[in-house]
Amino acid sequence: MILKNQISIYIIIMLEAMACQEKKNKQENNVEENTASQEGTFGYDLSFLKKYKQVIVLKSPDDEKSQAIVVADYQGRVMTSTAAGDSGNSYGWLNYELIKSGENKPHFNALGGEDRFWFSPEGGQFSVYFKKGKSFVYENWQTPAVIDSEPFDVVSSDAASVRFKKKTVLENNIGTKFDLLIERQVKMISKAEIKNLLSVPDFENIKTIGYTSENAVTNLGEDWKKQTGALGIWILGMFKPSPKTTIVAPFSKANSEKPLLTSNYFGNIPEDRLVIKDSAVFLKADGKFRSKIGLSPKSARNTAGSYDAEKGILTIILYDLEPKGEYLKSTWELHKDPFGGDALNAYNDGPLEDGTQMGPFYELESNSNVLLLKKNEKLIHRHSTFHFEGQKAHLNKISKAVLGVDLDSVEETFSLK
Repeated sequence: MILKNQISIYIIIMLEAMACQEKKNKQENNVEENTASQEGTFGYDLSFLKKYKQVIVLKSPDDEKSQAIVVADYQGRVMTSTAAGDSGNSYGWLNYELIKSGENKPHFNALGGEDRFWFSPEGGQFSVYFKKGKSFVYENWQTPAVIDSEPFDVVSSDAASVRFKKKTVLENNIGTKFDLLIERQVKMISKAEIKNLLSVPDFENIKTIGYTSENAVTNLGEDWKKQTGALGIWILGMFKPSPKTTIVAPFSKANSEKPLLTSNYFGNIPEDRLVIKDSAVFLKADGKFRSKIGLSPKSARNTAGSYDAEKGILTIILYDLEPKGEYLKSTWELHKDPFGGDALNAYNDGPLEDGTQMGPFYELESNSNVLLLKKNEKLIHRHSTFHFEGQKAHLNKISKAVLGVDLDSVEETFSLK
């Protein structure tokens, strides 16, 4: 009798335990489903991208919630990242409709992504975006397929990094051909490395993520000559705009008291959208007015960033810079000085003349210097992206240490408080 009672009690306990576990599993599944259904979260973007492409998810060596999504079919670009796992903010801008359609658009596929590989220059006689002899008008502009619609080949990968390669042949506007090998590695950065790279204090109460793309181009053909053209590496990151987001481009006064700034890429920028202060240029990043700026290598610093006062997100880029180097000019015209271009660019999207719009998004971009590569010589450019999320007082320490600006000053620039 006692044995039967013990068996009955055991069965009851087991059934209750199974019921509890089932309830727990349902709750966890509901959390995952809810995360995947909340647009703006990393989980949502991960679930979305998995429907259409094979993705590579990288994780920080010391914080598995710090993650990035990389897609080989999209030229090994970092599509988005987060500092807080599936339920955290997804920092990259994605063009959901274009990705879903699977179409290839004329001119350029604005798929999105925080770190994508491009070539400079975009315009001018050395451009590979305009066929030989074609004038520099929108109808003739075409992004080369190798950096727009063709996949990169995966060479190797592990939990925190992935390597790609791609061979291609391109021709510039004056008929010079380039036989190239592109190599690219995306690697997550630990918090200890971030502190060292940026010389910042501890990340107390701050969600943090960082990754680096190391990009290389090897010349497999004829030696490059100044008269016939060269190519540079150009890394662009697309991010989500907001009414309270501001781009911050610090400048150096070592070579020029005033910043050597280009701000008329798409016409003049109104004063309420572009402000130059003592040590930085500020550009509104609300996705409502098409505008672009560029800083010469003599004025640029090797860092820039943005601050979203609405969500409490500070984004910073760090890149290779040669202040005395030559950089290719990308404006859509024949250039008298094609090697007098920008090291840093920033872009705010907005409606085109016909009312259509690619985004909205904003971009932080870095360019490599130019080397006249002989056969089998290599050009390398590194570009790192960091996101810090938390209260303004904590983020302010990082902003002052890296960008040299106070976040109160950033907000006051365009009266964002």
